[in-house]
Amino acid sequence: MSYVTKSPWVIHYDGSSCNGCDIEVLACLTPMYDVERFGIINTGNPKHADVFLITGAVNEQNKGVVKQIYEQMPEPKVVVAIGICATSGGIFKECYNILGGTDTVIPVDVYVPGCAARPEAIIDGVVKGLGVLAEKRETMIAKIKIKEEA
Repeated sequence: MSYVTKSPWVIHYDGSSCNGCDIEVLACLTPMYDVERFGIINTGNPKHADVFLITGAVNEQNKGVVKQIYEQMPEPKVVVAIGICATSGGIFKECYNILGGTDTVIPVDVYVPGCAARPEAIIDGVVKGLGVLAEKRETMIAKIKIKEEA
């Protein structure tokens, strides 16, 4: 059985933030930073996404959405928490409705700190996430080959 690789597709979701990190994520797509040079394609459909970029803290109202997006993504998948709110709850951490960072709801593979996170840091986090994705793909392929041999 041959395995085909494809360009990594990214889906972005804003939990509950000031939108500073969202603006910086969009800046990564501009010609100045050009994250697409790594073959990354932005998608709005979690069923096509390999990388889940999340900004903002997780609260009671959006935790179901975050879980749903994550569950709809095919394996292997990578989660990149961008900004201090997504990594730990940030300045909103003590608010009554904030659960905390993304890892309170779904597993996170890469943390990108900052308030707001710089585009260079976001791109670095995504590239690290692509490394994690490659490792997960190799592990998954190895498991499939073991099953085929059995």
